[in-house]
Amino acid sequence: MHVLITGGAGFIGSNLVRYHLNQGHKVHVVDDLSTGRKENIQPFLHDPNFHFDKGDVLTWSGLERAVSGADVIYHLAAVVGVFKVLKQPIEVLAINIAGCERLLRAARNSHWRPRVIVASSSEVYGNRPIVDGRHLPLHEELELLITPGINTRWNYSISKLANEAFAISYAKEHDMHVTAVRFFNVCGPGQTGRYGMVVPRFVSQAVNNEPITVFGDGSQTRSFMDVRDTVKALFALASTEDSAGEIVNVGSDSEITILDLAELVRKLADSESPIHHLDYEDVYGEGFDEIAYRRPALQKLQRLTGFKSRYALVDTINHLIALSKAEKEVDGDVSLVRSRA
Repeated sequence: MHVLITGGAGFIGSNLVRYHLNQGHKVHVVDDLSTGRKENIQPFLHDPNFHFDKGDVLTWSGLERAVSGADVIYHLAAVVGVFKVLKQPIEVLAINIAGCERLLRAARNSHWRPRVIVASSSEVYGNRPIVDGRHLPLHEELELLITPGINTRWNYSISKLANEAFAISYAKEHDMHVTAVRFFNVCGPGQTGRYGMVVPRFVSQAVNNEPITVFGDGSQTRSFMDVRDTVKALFALASTEDSAGEIVNVGSDSEITILDLAELVRKLADSESPIHHLDYEDVYGEGFDEIAYRRPALQKLQRLTGFKSRYALVDTINHLIALSKAEKEVDGDVSLVRSRA
């Protein structure tokens, strides 16, 4: 099997690379490295089944050739992360929308019939009201609440809605196997906190006994899925005929407040870190609209694939803490050697 991953040097993309190479598949990654990192795919560069091209999906001249030989395509290339989205609002719209359409057009024009997974986001659900004190699970048939205002975070939601519209339109008009996937918070090995991702930030702060910084009062909730489960769910969707032309939630339905997450990380890391609260405006700027909760309904994913997650959040956090502590020891040994030199 030949697999093409746009944005494959990113967090989810590089985990997809590892998964498919372990299955014996041939993997081709295209990434301009604006968000993805070469370090993420460094272990694969000498694998004969792996090929990497540095290229912008908007302009890369090899896209049509790469698409024509792919059995499965994961389109993950996008501007991502709250900090980056707020800093580059125009690029979010231009890159995320035009890049997706170019990829789908190339797939339509190819002589092959690939299975295409297009990455969307739970951000498209907007800021849902809490009903009778309950967080209702977000299912794919809900009406969406996008409210653009002074803050440009909603440009990302709009770009992902456009990607979904392209995906479903290409599926119906050109009889293509395209599935749009709404990711809920994914975490795990290889993720960094530099673009606002909360779990790796909390783990790093706790392991280094630095203040754990919670934005707002911490009452906002999220549902975290281990990336090792995520990649299996994606391939399961790509492997079933029934997913063609569908929009599907991919995530965990186990919900936790951000404050409880901070306390859990601190406990598991046996850390002395204090928990500090920061105002949203101090972090993101004026008019930031935080989402109160995110918990997916997963019946559709389970009906289409039978998929169930293997890793609980505690498992993921313990794994990340172990990796962070090991990396800290290596860095300490290197610093000691340099000081003696």
